[in-house]
Amino acid sequence: MLKLSDTLTGEKREFKPIGDEVRIYVCGVTPYSSAHVGHAMSYIVFDVLHRYLEFKKFRVRRVQNFTDIDDKIIARANEQNVPAEQLSKFHIQEYMEDMARLNIIPADIYPLATEEIPKIIQMIEGLINSGIAYESSGDVYFRVNKKPDYGKLGHRSLEMMRTSTRVEAGVEKEHSMDFALWKSAKPQEPSWDSPWGKGRPGWHIECSAMALEYLGSSIDIHGGGQDLIFPHHENEIAQTESFTNQTPFVNFWLHNGLLNLDSEKMSKSLGNLVTIRQALEKYSADAIRLSVLNAHYRSPGYYSDEALNASEKAVSRIRQAISLTENVKSDQDLDVSDFKSRFVSAMDDDLNTPQALACLFDLVREINREAAQGNKRIKNAQNALQKLSHLLGFTLSEDANAIDEITLDALNSLIKKRSELRTMGKYKDADEVRDQINSLGIEITDTPEGTTWRKI
Repeated sequence: MLKLSDTLTGEKREFKPIGDEVRIYVCGVTPYSSAHVGHAMSYIVFDVLHRYLEFKKFRVRRVQNFTDIDDKIIARANEQNVPAEQLSKFHIQEYMEDMARLNIIPADIYPLATEEIPKIIQMIEGLINSGIAYESSGDVYFRVNKKPDYGKLGHRSLEMMRTSTRVEAGVEKEHSMDFALWKSAKPQEPSWDSPWGKGRPGWHIECSAMALEYLGSSIDIHGGGQDLIFPHHENEIAQTESFTNQTPFVNFWLHNGLLNLDSEKMSKSLGNLVTIRQALEKYSADAIRLSVLNAHYRSPGYYSDEALNASEKAVSRIRQAISLTENVKSDQDLDVSDFKSRFVSAMDDDLNTPQALACLFDLVREINREAAQGNKRIKNAQNALQKLSHLLGFTLSEDANAIDEITLDALNSLIKKRSELRTMGKYKDADEVRDQINSLGIEITDTPEGTTWRKI
């Protein structure tokens, strides 16, 4: 029985899906720069959740957005003298490649904020009509004091939040905590037509609109980092439940801990970032994943050369145990039922990956001991070790992250060729190209935003 911790209730309780599939929304990146290992931590966590839910025989539908219009994107695009759309598209493609190299299962849908403007406007109009939102000089704000339970996710009162929040200068709001649903256009910024004049959506409204559009008014799991609890997820709850008049918007709120570089929190504002690409230049994807899973997902993570070197060695121990040659004196198989049972029990307990990993390494030691003594057959144990490792997303490749330039060029060329064949209706030829891609050790997935790939 799988139990998960819900940030809203503060309880760990049995997970039961609302319908016949598990609907998950995970907040995505703002693509104004390269994704960093703090992002990797979050998406590895939700990748493991996705894998384990499928292991438990649930059907999963996962949506993950891109905030492709934002103050930071606009500022960075202006700095580089490029259109905001060009900047965001570049970093979205870079992100997708990073996720493939980390062996992260692609989401079913990756909606873009800029492509959901009609739905966002419709939602804002509904909130205005209900009296819980108001227009002010071309901006639109949500009235927080009209939502009596505002602050319930972070377990804080409106007054507590007001005293800890910086008030924006030069804005006309009824209450200092009212948050923007729509921002009026400013010079040299992308904008869209709306009933309130040209402008662009606020940060929080896009996720509510996308969740409603692709998953419905009540979803099973909403995920993200702990830094999103307030204000982002708090505001999502307020505006979504006010629009739908349904509660709860989300059955389980799951928040991963934040990543520290050595002992200091990693963040773009502090400038102490390690990008995913920089990390993959030094360490395998498996080592990065192991380093993340060594801590419970709700706890802080730590990125350091010492930790990653230790993870690299630990992953090698799993690979070596799987590659051992049998030299048995009897026909008796090594009993692995206890290891499997302990692994599942650990994962059922709020995805306790540290305990699950402990089971894996106990099995590694048992395989090594029996192989050295030649007492029992170890093949079934090696198969079990491999399956459990794959359930946590390890590739167990000697160089799990390597996609050399020649292979990458060939891959991109084949993906383009297959797309052209499909456009022409030559599906048999396109399937043959897919087989060529698979022969490179690559699995491809077609999404509304294009074709993504990952190593297999």
